[in-house]
Amino acid sequence: MSVQAQEGKKKIADNVFVPKGQWIVGSSVSYSEHTEENYQFLIIDKFNSDGYSFKVSPLVVYGLKDNLAMGGRFSYGRTLTKFDNLNFDLGDDLSINLNDTYELTHSYTVMAIMRNYINLGSSKRFALFAETQLKFGGSQSKLVTKSGQEVSGTYSTSTDLGIGVSPGIVAFVNNYTAVEVSVGVLGVDFGKVHQKKDQIYTADRSSSSANFRINLFSIGLGIAFYL
Repeated sequence: MSVQAQEGKKKIADNVFVPKGQWIVGSSVSYSEHTEENYQFLIIDKFNSDGYSFKVSPLVVYGLKDNLAMGGRFSYGRTLTKFDNLNFDLGDDLSINLNDTYELTHSYTVMAIMRNYINLGSSKRFALFAETQLKFGGSQSKLVTKSGQEVSGTYSTSTDLGIGVSPGIVAFVNNYTAVEVSVGVLGVDFGKVHQKKDQIYTADRSSSSANFRINLFSIGLGIAFYL
């Protein structure tokens, strides 16, 4: 083999960040809490609230070819928000008061994903990736309001279908472990919601949306193992 051919082969190998046959497993976890005291915003009078949000998202992908991997991701989330002394002031003749109210939501999403990797120069430690996601999911939530001895509850279920793109950066900590940061920038979603209030009244709603901007609320931080 000529020297020129050897150099060309080495150059191609240097551009491979994830080789064919590579397994990648990992997970991202997020948790946040919030507390508001005597908070006021526009028509919402002073109110108190607290709650938390938790989300875990494991993934498994396989390198079908150099710098191209496909696999799946599962996501589960739980959100709890409690309100007290929540007042909507719509004028002298119309105001709404919500006391001792809470909303609990469970959500899940199953995704088929495809990842394309791009080396940052000749580095084997840092790379960019673009993750294309085809996702299907749903959620269950209940909103409960207490007023004196009366309790009112609304139970909701939703079904969602969408496609999105989430670019990110990966940095190796050692030969097998990497930290990943990603953010959603593009997505098209379709959803359907069914509600039942006090086990009597029902309602249905359909929605569709398209997002073509950076979503700072979809930033993900995770760890992955390259086996």
